[in-house]
Parts: sequence; C-alpha cells; structure tokens
Amino acid sequence: MPLLLIIVFVGVFAVIALLLVASGVGASQRTKETLARLESTLAAGGNANSSDEIVDLRKQELFSAVPWLNRWLLRLEVAPRLRVLLYQANLRWTVGGLLLMSATCLLIPAYLVYLRTQTLLLALLIGLLLSGGPIFYVLAKRKQRFARFEQGLPESIDLMVSALRAGHSIVSALGLVANESPNPIGSEFKICFDEQNYGLDLRTAMDNLVARVPLPDLRIIVTAILIQRSSGGNLAEVLDKAAYLVRERFRLRRQVRTHTAQGRLTGWILTFLPVVLGIGLYLVNPETMSLLWRRDLGRELLYSAAVMTVIGALVIRKIVNMEV
Repeated sequence: MPLLLIIVFVGVFAVIALLLVASGVGASQRTKETLARLESTLAAGGNANSSDEIVDLRKQELFSAVPWLNRWLLRLEVAPRLRVLLYQANLRWTVGGLLLMSATCLLIPAYLVYLRTQTLLLALLIGLLLSGGPIFYVLAKRKQRFARFEQGLPESIDLMVSALRAGHSIVSALGLVANESPNPIGSEFKICFDEQNYGLDLRTAMDNLVARVPLPDLRIIVTAILIQRSSGGNLAEVLDKAAYLVRERFRLRRQVRTHTAQGRLTGWILTFLPVVLGIGLYLVNPETMSLLWRRDLGRELLYSAAVMTVIGALVIRKIVNMEV
C-alpha cells in the first residue's frame, strides 16, 4: 500500500510539472525571443553597415510547448480541431496539455482499478470513460460561451439596426457592436472588424466569424448582410426581423426545455444510479460486490450492464433533444 501511494504521488507530481512547463515555459520563451529580436532590430537600425534580418511574419501554430510533441501534433489532423475547440471554449490551454490531461485521467484510474480488481478489460473501460473528462469539460465551456453569445445576439442586432438607421455604414455598425457589446460578442465582432480594416474582404471576414462561432442565428445575420451587400435592400429592416426571429427561437427553446425537463432528469438518474449504487454496496460489503469481477459470470454481467446503460442513455438523449 505505501508503494502504491508513492507511485500515485510521483505520477500526479509529474503531470502537474509537465502542465506548468507546457503553460508557462513556452510563453516566457517566446517573450524572451521577441524582446531579443526587438533589441537586435533597434541596434541594427543605428548601424548602417549591419545586414538586414529576415523576419518571418507568417502565423505559426503552436500546439504544445514541448518541441517534439508540437512536431508530432502538427502531423495529426485532429490537433487543429482541438485547437479550434479550445479557442471556442475560451481556454488558454494547448492541445498537448489537453491530451496530457486526458492521458493522465486514463492511466492513473485504470492502474488503480487494475490493482484492486486484477481485471484488465474493466480497468481499461473505466480509464477510457474517465479520459473523456477534459474533453467534456472543454465542450461544456464551449457550450456555455455559445449560450452567452446567443443570449446577447438580439441586443447586438438591435444596436446594429439603430446605427444603420442613423446613417452609419455596415462597417461602422460592426465597429459599434464590437466596442459596445459584452464578451464574447464584442471580442468576436472586434476580430471581424479588425480583419476588414486590415484589408480583408468583408465577405471573408464574415465567413471567418461564422467559422469561429458556428451558430444558426449568427449564420442568418451574416447571410442577410452579404445578400444586402450584393443585391441591395433595406438592411435595417431585414436585421430587425432577424432579431425578432432569434427571440422567438429562444422562447420556443425554453418551452421545449421545460416540457422535456422530466425526461432529461430521468435519463441522468437511470445512467448514474447503477454506478452510485454499486459503489455504495461495495463500501458496505466489499466481499459480496467483488464477486462481480472475480468470476466470469459476474464480469459478463458487468459488461452487459455497462453496454445497456450506455444504449439507454443515448436513446433517452435522442428523445429529449429537440432541434429548434
């Protein structure tokens, strides 16, 4: 038992150290390199005989502060998708840090379960289930950020309509929304406004906005703006109707969530009740519960119960989730 505690302590300490290195060392190293480059540029400006330094202004993707891990992630197609998810969730993590946390949530619980049960398949199943914890956290933060964006979108559209009716151009209206709207709406529209000011076409800047925030309501607004730019029309009236449509979708969505609240609660209870009950029975009588993974019949029952629980949870989720 002391050996197990020492192994767990060393593993947790190593994970925390790697996360600190991945989050801090890369940023400090880039800061030092930037300061050194600025100092060399200033020194070269005062020296007429010094050679010009070739500066690479291309955007470099950094998925991890660890060089070999960054090169490996650059070859994977899933790494850019995880980078987009982290941006949409407004988390200052790297892809390497996210994968490291998932690997930690996989290995440590699987190792502890294997030491207790001596069943490799059960340990791997529990480890794989817990390894999705960091990914689920990122998706939850992304969902919360998109919910705040949708909640504040009608007011931002009203602000844009007021600016258009006052005689401002669509670009000035976008700048007004970027400066006056709260985050995350203000920050996303600020990026779109800056891209247009720096020479990017308005259509491309709006497409980039939809790519960063893939919401149906925002897609409706962007489509209305782009159509008005190409064919003309009263954009203020179109945006006013779009704001009314967004508010009605919110009202209908709240009604649907109210009517499906009981079904969603039933799904959560039926999914987690067997797990909680099994842990409770194990704490009360470990010898009786340990028969489930000590015998072949018990392990087959555990695997069957896990599969049927997952299928039931997916069926209930499919029933209660209604697209509005």
